[in-house]
Amino acid sequence: MSSAAPRSSVPRELLDLLASMRFAITLLSVICIASVIGTVLRQGEPMGNYINQFGPFWAEVFGLLGLYTVYSTPWFLVILTFLVLSTSLCIARNAPKIVTDLRSYKEGVREQSLQAHHHKAIGELPSNPQMALAEIGATLTALGWKARVQQREHGNMIAARRGAANKLGYLSAHSAIVLILIGGVLDGNAMVKLAMWLQGKEIYTGSGFVANIRPEHRLSTANPSFRGNVTVSEHQSQGIAVLSLPNGVVLQDLPFEIELKKFSVDYYATGMPKSFASDIVIHDGADTREATVKVNEPVIHKGVAIYQSNFEDGGSKLYLKGFPLIGGAPVNIEGRVGTKLAFGDQTLELDGLRVINVENLANDGSNASGADVRKVDLGERLGQHLGSGAKTSTTKTLHNVGPSFSYKLRDAAGQAREYNNYMLPVELDGQRVFIAGVRDTPAESFRYLRMPADENGSLVGWLHLRQALADASLRDAAARAYAVSATPANQPQLLPQLQVTAQRALTLFSGAAAKPGDEVRGGLPALSQFIERDVPESDRQRVSEVLLRILNGSLFELHQMARERAGLQPAAIDAASQSFMTQAVLSLSDSLYYPSTLLLQLDNFEQVQASGFQVARAPGQKLVYLGALLLIVGVFAMLYIKERRLWVWIAPGAEPGSSQVRMAMSSTRESPDNATLFAQLRAAVLKDHA
Repeated sequence: MSSAAPRSSVPRELLDLLASMRFAITLLSVICIASVIGTVLRQGEPMGNYINQFGPFWAEVFGLLGLYTVYSTPWFLVILTFLVLSTSLCIARNAPKIVTDLRSYKEGVREQSLQAHHHKAIGELPSNPQMALAEIGATLTALGWKARVQQREHGNMIAARRGAANKLGYLSAHSAIVLILIGGVLDGNAMVKLAMWLQGKEIYTGSGFVANIRPEHRLSTANPSFRGNVTVSEHQSQGIAVLSLPNGVVLQDLPFEIELKKFSVDYYATGMPKSFASDIVIHDGADTREATVKVNEPVIHKGVAIYQSNFEDGGSKLYLKGFPLIGGAPVNIEGRVGTKLAFGDQTLELDGLRVINVENLANDGSNASGADVRKVDLGERLGQHLGSGAKTSTTKTLHNVGPSFSYKLRDAAGQAREYNNYMLPVELDGQRVFIAGVRDTPAESFRYLRMPADENGSLVGWLHLRQALADASLRDAAARAYAVSATPANQPQLLPQLQVTAQRALTLFSGAAAKPGDEVRGGLPALSQFIERDVPESDRQRVSEVLLRILNGSLFELHQMARERAGLQPAAIDAASQSFMTQAVLSLSDSLYYPSTLLLQLDNFEQVQASGFQVARAPGQKLVYLGALLLIVGVFAMLYIKERRLWVWIAPGAEPGSSQVRMAMSSTRESPDNATLFAQLRAAVLKDHA
């Protein structure tokens, strides 16, 4: 018999633990910490993103802890379950007491106990007890107190109260926590995983078209809760949503199809998107419904909300021109965004088209007037104008610089470089330039080559000069022409030496002297290397200036010859030509390190837009909204509404026809305004006869 007692007390102790406030607060604190992690650390990203961010070791550790899907990890759901149970037990245990207390006025207290209260008073009224009872009852009612009278042998006890909603606030706040937690679970990935388990579905980790993914990776339309993404191109329709999970995706069949009739976007004067909306047609069997989805204005159809999420290219057709940098005729290329084309021994992947590009083109005062053979950092200079990692000027001047397109060139080994080229010339530091960007990995910022536009606003002039630089015979002819023009008439013996120096400068600059595998392949770095290697340090400054003047003069002669060969008029010797050549020196130097011998430029395009929708069936949404409302009401009731109780004992006084009145007040929380309120009550009840 004695051994049965501890076993029977275990459930009781467990219930006491679950229903304890300390236990609930501990669980809530852990959930708050986990929620902070889930907010700071982006959830549901591909594993490669976390490896890049944290490294292989910590990425694996954090993955084992479930930090990439905090809200659907087993340990988080277990803590959530215990918190719901704990809060529910608190409600179940205290609700009957609260209801009983709400019905009770506690009019059965003894009159002697009123003396034990902090707020108390005693006085005499000239009216008899019955008249005093009526007067005091009317006064309390006028002041907003609800009262109940208990008649006793020696007098009457009035029990009154105000602020009973304070206790309802306790029930409201605790019920809100339960509702919010349950609603959050119903709308989270846990329900998707449960549906996958019940339907026998698997995560899909491959690639390809959505329509080709097999049924074992697709959830049925009966799935009660999901949140996924749908991308629809103009004049196309889609009825399958993609649900992203950490290790892959699962598809969700929608009970209808979404057709995108038209996508509309409005821009500010600077070119920044102002608003965008999608005109859609919902095909539900034989029924159709036209609607417009805007940002923060979703369309709800049969319990599924359709939100405007983003927009992207939907397969625009690009007309490209490929310009060989070392000679040859341009080639025409056509393709759609998202497709792959054979490109020699490489694969051309057309990734995207951006019609609007807003950049900060403010002049920061660091305009370079020429090329310094000792230090040229074109990538850093252009980085002050373009790129996600760009330096920002104190004054921003935002402009739409026109369309751009991005592509990749992938070799046979699967390695790819990413390119981003602009269609129109951009004015930077007073010079109109064409911009072509490249980066080796997505983790890097784009490095930009900026090529000056000629007098016709085209890239042809620079391309002729670039191709002429690769022609040894033209370099020799340009060196001779420069030597003839620069040799003083009274010193003809200097001509051969000047010609050799000009040939040497052009050869180094063109990269013709570089060997395979050399890190320095030409351009200004080659001249800088030559000076540091072959010129004494004391003479480097002077030699640099002389060699740079010879290079600039030789390149100008080469430019004139390239124009003559193309059937163009000679370039005028003016400020515009000087500006063109200044930028040409930098861009020619940088072009020698451009990883492709073919420069692709966007000639024309036919834009097709696609709209990104987020579709959600959220049964827990209403529970969360109701819980949020109850939480606001509950917290307000508990913080700003005080429950106060008042007792007034009325008995016959010492003088015939008089009454002795004893009163006391209690409150759930003691505060200075209690004394003020009791003083007002005492004055109203005792009428200054205290």
